[in-house]
Amino acid sequence: MESADKPTRATLEEAVSVAEHRTFLEKAQEVAHVGSWVAEFDGSNRLSWSAELYRIFGISVGEFQGTSQAFQAFVHPDDVEMLRAASRAAIEDGQPYDVEHRIITGKGVTRWVHEKADVVRDAANRPIRMIGTAQDITDRRQLELQLRHSQKMEAIGRLAGGVAHDFNNALTLIVGYTELALTSLAHDHPARTDVEEIRRAAARAESVTRQLLAFSRREAIALKTLELNTVVTGLGQLLEHALGDSVLFHTSLAPTLPLIRADLGQLEQAIVNLSASARDAMPEGGELVIRTSVEDVDEVFARAHEPMPAGRFVVLSVADTGHGFDRETQARIFEPFFTTKAIGKGTGLGLAMVYSSVKQSGGFIFVESEVGRGTTFRLYFPAVSVPDEVKAAPPSREEPVEPATVLVVEDEASILNLVTASLRSEGYHLLRAASGQDALNVVAASDRPLDLVLTDARMPIMGGVDLARRLMELYPNLAVILMSGQSTEDITVFAGPDNLVTSLQKPFTPTLLRATVRSTLNQRRRKALRQPEPDK
Repeated sequence: MESADKPTRATLEEAVSVAEHRTFLEKAQEVAHVGSWVAEFDGSNRLSWSAELYRIFGISVGEFQGTSQAFQAFVHPDDVEMLRAASRAAIEDGQPYDVEHRIITGKGVTRWVHEKADVVRDAANRPIRMIGTAQDITDRRQLELQLRHSQKMEAIGRLAGGVAHDFNNALTLIVGYTELALTSLAHDHPARTDVEEIRRAAARAESVTRQLLAFSRREAIALKTLELNTVVTGLGQLLEHALGDSVLFHTSLAPTLPLIRADLGQLEQAIVNLSASARDAMPEGGELVIRTSVEDVDEVFARAHEPMPAGRFVVLSVADTGHGFDRETQARIFEPFFTTKAIGKGTGLGLAMVYSSVKQSGGFIFVESEVGRGTTFRLYFPAVSVPDEVKAAPPSREEPVEPATVLVVEDEASILNLVTASLRSEGYHLLRAASGQDALNVVAASDRPLDLVLTDARMPIMGGVDLARRLMELYPNLAVILMSGQSTEDITVFAGPDNLVTSLQKPFTPTLLRATVRSTLNQRRRKALRQPEPDK
């Protein structure tokens, strides 16, 4: 007969089961990064933590005194009062305790936690304890910040693109009429110097719109397969002169690299901008190192740097030993017009342009910096293995055999007048229209077959691409020139082996306009000779 004091088999099994469940619970909390806690209101001020909370706070059991005051010592100073107010509201007013706040771990690292809790009360409705959970949400907060940053950059980009589009229309008029004026002014005319100064000012303004369009990703870009080491080497002498004698500059290039796809001009500008930023961060001198390498990004790294996918990347890093940036500056460093320089010392577009250029190439950019320890920018470009096909040389210029019929469509009257005035001397039969529907009416009323339509790409109601498609149904061999102050992305999609479509970026000069029209008509003529239009 078993003693009454001896544990029974059932009691032992129950104890084992409780121990196993505790182990399972602790493992589940570890997986979810959720710890639990209990605060007693019995005057002892005791606060008990689960094992996961010690991991989240980066301390061992002996480093925590188990009181509310000890816990608040780990809370970020800026969040302490908010946390106290939430506790009072839950205890005194029965408000839900649901807060997100920062902590500073035992290793000095700032992390975010999400706390939820309920207040346990006795029969007299007096609070006796508070039971809650704390989840490490640092990774989620970082992703949210990245998303908000991306959305903000896109919104500012759309604004910048719209401003640049309107500005390019104005610049087209300034550049165009300036050139027309210069052709009619003698070299010794007293006004010629002033007009030439206007032309130079317009050129400077055009460079600003290119920067805005590059940032907004609406600039016409030419993505080509490039070898990154070749690009860096080609800029070496320029960078040495730009950095000056006080900066020690050198490169560390991987022996072999896969190819990347990027716009050469934008890539070179990005390297120059990053180097200029590094130089400005080292006013007393320092060291700048440009490195290239290949990295196989795994799923773990990709998840920590979303939306970057896993895969093989060619990496360009630009590292300096300058003054570095704090976390707040790093969070805004790619914003347009944000600068740490004094007023008049910088536009704030340099790093924003780098960010946009990398994104347009399908790449990613990250910054690592510490105040007093320097900054490193890392640019990741997807590796490609197949180079671009060799393009055939452009055909030589030829004059059209007979006057062509050209339809000019532009909703801004001043530009319409400039374009038609620039083409009038070429001997074309010119048709004018102020909108897409107006163009269809003009063509319907004309008794001449249409050879070329020169149209603004973006117009109200019916844009240039839609208009060209409608006209191509009437004239299958029609040549098209789309004028645009923004992107040629839609033009590229529209163009194809069966369509003769050319883009003309604003602002343009009358000389460039005439050359583009002449070249496009010559291409149309050669195409017609190779493949005659079938009888209707």
